Amino acid sequence: MRAKVAVIVGAGDAIGSAITRKFAHRGLAVCALRRNGEKLAALVNELRGQGHEAYGYRCDARNEEQVIERFAAIEQDIGDIEVVVFNIGANVPLGILDTDSRKFFKIWEMACFAGFLTGREAARHMTKRKRGTILFTGATASVRGAAGFAAFASAKHGLRALAQSMARELGPQNIHVAHVVIDAAVDTAWIMENVPQAAELKENDGIVDPAALAANYVMLYDQPRTAWTFELDLRPWIERW
Repeated sequence: MRAKVAVIVGAGDAIGSAITRKFAHRGLAVCALRRNGEKLAALVNELRGQGHEAYGYRCDARNEEQVIERFAAIEQDIGDIEVVVFNIGANVPLGILDTDSRKFFKIWEMACFAGFLTGREAARHMTKRKRGTILFTGATASVRGAAGFAAFASAKHGLRALAQSMARELGPQNIHVAHVVIDAAVDTAWIMENVPQAAELKENDGIVDPAALAANYVMLYDQPRTAWTFELDLRPWIERW
């Protein structure tokens, strides 16, 4: 029997790694992808040491050829891609007067165009089997543009629209597409170093725990098709919204 595979695109040190762990614990073979593939060694070794099937790959999700080749290789060498998570952020604060075309385009490439490439390749393989789950990580900027985040918000709005269109097109083919809005700070090294009172917030469950966040991705994967969620928004209990 071929393995069931979860592909996590943007398997960073916090959210992406937590999602990878949760799907490994769920019993899927996991393929973690990130631009700096060498940074995945510790995660892969950790999961393999626990008896899970895990792989790490270098892949620039903005590069069409790399994405196509990586998905094809996973299908050929490892198993059937059952779930794909697109988890690339690009949350860069930039005032509109400081946003040149190069910066705007790069943020769009990372947060939107790469999502299109990932989602399309996932769909190409899943439609052959008439099953699968494609999950996109969104942000507050997916639904509300804040001052100083025009480039990021436009990219995340675009990713959300992509996910909506894919959900409507692929749902009737038994492929679940969902969009997860993370409407809060997540417990990452950057947040702990740069957000005032971050340690106090964490102590009082005021910052999103990556492991708890990742559990929701597995929940979406496990949903029966009689009651699929398209959009799920997550925030800690004290977050205003």
